[in-house]
Amino acid sequence: MAKLDSTTKQVQERGALQVQERGALAAPRDAEIHKDVQNYYGNVLKTSADLQTNACVTPVTLVPKYIRETLKNVHEDVTSRYYGCGLVVPELLENCQILDLGCGSGRDCYVLSQLVGEKGHVTGIDMTEVQVEVAKTYLEYHMEKFGFQAPNVTFIHGCIEKLAEAGVQKESHDIVVSNCVINLVPDKGQVLREVYHVLKYGGELYFSDVYASLEVPEDIKSHKVLWGECLGGALYWKDLAIIAQKIGFCPPRLVTANLITVQNKELESVLGDCRFVSATFRLFKLPKIEPAKRCRVVYKGGITGHERELIFDANFTFKEGEAVDMDGETAAILKNSRFAPQFLFTPVGAELLAAQGCSGLETKQRTQVWFPAPTWQLTTTCNSSSGGSDFWSPQALHTCGAQTFIQGKHPYWI
Repeated sequence: MAKLDSTTKQVQERGALQVQERGALAAPRDAEIHKDVQNYYGNVLKTSADLQTNACVTPVTLVPKYIRETLKNVHEDVTSRYYGCGLVVPELLENCQILDLGCGSGRDCYVLSQLVGEKGHVTGIDMTEVQVEVAKTYLEYHMEKFGFQAPNVTFIHGCIEKLAEAGVQKESHDIVVSNCVINLVPDKGQVLREVYHVLKYGGELYFSDVYASLEVPEDIKSHKVLWGECLGGALYWKDLAIIAQKIGFCPPRLVTANLITVQNKELESVLGDCRFVSATFRLFKLPKIEPAKRCRVVYKGGITGHERELIFDANFTFKEGEAVDMDGETAAILKNSRFAPQFLFTPVGAELLAAQGCSGLETKQRTQVWFPAPTWQLTTTCNSSSGGSDFWSPQALHTCGAQTFIQGKHPYWI
């Protein structure tokens, strides 16, 4: 027994040593990645025309008119240095406190500034000083353009995985946004923990980022250009839900997803079979509440730019005055967030376990994004409330009563 105890102790000591060694190796590597990213976005890229893939290019989509109008007011020198992969403008922003992770030259901040109004505030943080200086240079220009008496935008030079060190207070923001930046940080979990810390209860992280079809191989991770182009540091698509829920967020809610193409033969040869998408998700931070119940909701309408119809995510579109039966988890989000005053809620009975994400609705139209090789499909299907997948456990999915059925090798749905 003494010998066994001694052996066990030696194994534990070796394991602890290995952890220390990995930590010691990770710190220099993380510092090197930070330096490379700062160089890539501060010196290598001068405008979006210098990008070598479309990962950091926002896909052409139908942008609401009110957002198009705000974009027209942003200075050309700011928009020319924009490297986002999505549209990070959620609904119902009036008077909100918003934090933009990796704000770059400030394009999204200046768009959001107009939408929160003079009583709201937008804070942008970025670790690339050159980008922050560009954003600050045009602060007075934009405030005058918007007709604001006092600035409602602040820019901070700092790291998004160290928000507390940068002076961002606990539970100080209604919304956190991020546009193709979290992938540039080695420790995604730390970023999400920081976000959870600074969000108010009922708040959300609304963000676009890049995701990979498999665990990104080391040769891709160590490729400086691919990391700078948002591919080398892309999160494996399964991991987002696991990391987010472990921290305390509700399961991620997919809004949109688009295939990334790499029109560069040299980079394509390095990527091999690894495929990528840019996707926009919502992550809500809710207070600890009782198990959610099924609910019937009616959208009252009136949200700016979404007066008649609110596309909440890929699964739920609410039309003004139309009753919708939904799962308890979605109802809990609507009831405990800034959206609560915009809906009428009527209980419809049986209690549900929010953690399982099951609605019990048999005929609800669902939208799913598939990730079969070699192409992506966006399909709408009518699902039953049961079913299964051998490729992803139901606990890792937020499906609201529908399992994801697979066409091809990989489903893309979180």
